[in-house]
Amino acid sequence: MYKDEEMGYEYELAKLLADSLGLTLVVEVVPNDEALYAAVDTGLVDMAITPQAATFKGKQKYLFVGPEEISGQVLVQRSDGNPRITKVTDLIGKPVTVMAHTRYADRLQHLNEEVGGGIDSLILSGDTLTTEDLITQVAKGEIDYTFADEQLARLARTYYRNIDISLKVGFGQRLQWIVRKDNHCLARWVNRWGESIPDKESYRAIQKRYFEMSKSDDEVEEEQSAPRPRIKLRKGSISQYDTIFKHYAEEFRLGWSWHLLASIAYHESRFNAGIVGWSGARGLMGIMPRTGRRFGADKQELLDPEVSVRVSIRCLLAFKNEFPDVTDPEEKLKFTLAAYNAGSGHVADARRLAAKYGGNPNVWDNNVEAYIRLKKDPNYYNDPVCRSGYLRGAETINYVRSVMARYQAYKQKD
Repeated sequence: MYKDEEMGYEYELAKLLADSLGLTLVVEVVPNDEALYAAVDTGLVDMAITPQAATFKGKQKYLFVGPEEISGQVLVQRSDGNPRITKVTDLIGKPVTVMAHTRYADRLQHLNEEVGGGIDSLILSGDTLTTEDLITQVAKGEIDYTFADEQLARLARTYYRNIDISLKVGFGQRLQWIVRKDNHCLARWVNRWGESIPDKESYRAIQKRYFEMSKSDDEVEEEQSAPRPRIKLRKGSISQYDTIFKHYAEEFRLGWSWHLLASIAYHESRFNAGIVGWSGARGLMGIMPRTGRRFGADKQELLDPEVSVRVSIRCLLAFKNEFPDVTDPEEKLKFTLAAYNAGSGHVADARRLAAKYGGNPNVWDNNVEAYIRLKKDPNYYNDPVCRSGYLRGAETINYVRSVMARYQAYKQKD
């Protein structure tokens, strides 16, 4: 779930398959591979779309179907730092950091043996540290190298443009979806579709969205091809949309200064009404198409600044009303902004985690904030109290901090 919409690379591929067959896609979320195999074996689901390695043992029990991916482990390093490692023997004498009790630690051990030793293996243990965290640390220059699965590394590169993932450190494996061994009819349909899908524009669009389009706050893509004209602002103005922010903040009785809308618009679009983000968020205020439809606006209308602001305010007011137990006005604003960024489901998950593990579910800083960060960890997003799954919670934390800080700065400027 992202901003309360179902998303995910495999999910979108499966949706294409269902649409092509005239079927409705029903998704059952399971916490791990053991539960996934059980769901297939018992008939709870017809097909598992978490890609599995097509091993000899696996083929004895399941039929492997759908688009084929070849993925192995790669070295994650900075492209703007040390001299680039181009062959595995260059790792001798270099520090490689991986998590203990993972396939990355196993591969590092085996690779060190293959090159005759000398790689400085840093094996970390920790309850909440993940491979994604290590990739982030590489990007920030906190560690030099780590290993990651190629698909995860490709996705990470859309967030961190300064990482290099070109060196493979292990053999690639063939990954596909699985169905029960006796489900030949479904297997034939899925394989027929899988053979044709690479040539489809819809498939290429999904590939681009997840593995090419930048997900950094500093890089956005525009709907229109023409360059934006430079706007000369009056002295003291924040943007060319100030009049719209002021008008609708008053009309809808927002309850916060119009400067909040300006701050959100800056972070969502850099005041560019033609923006379409990688996730599909559109327009000046970064509204998702489903949210727009909920409030009576189609995706093209969301590129109209006035429509975008009106829908944004209605979203903010709806989210604000979801936190009646949060009585402190500043805290309520932080929760509202978190829901605006990540979706209210993830914020509700983090509040339930805080309540379960001794935090205060009505306080953001160092409480719910800490648990929304942990929603990247399967130990937490698979907790029974969670219902919305995985989240890159650090992005939501940064969003709340940044919007709050700019909001205060804009108010002081006025």
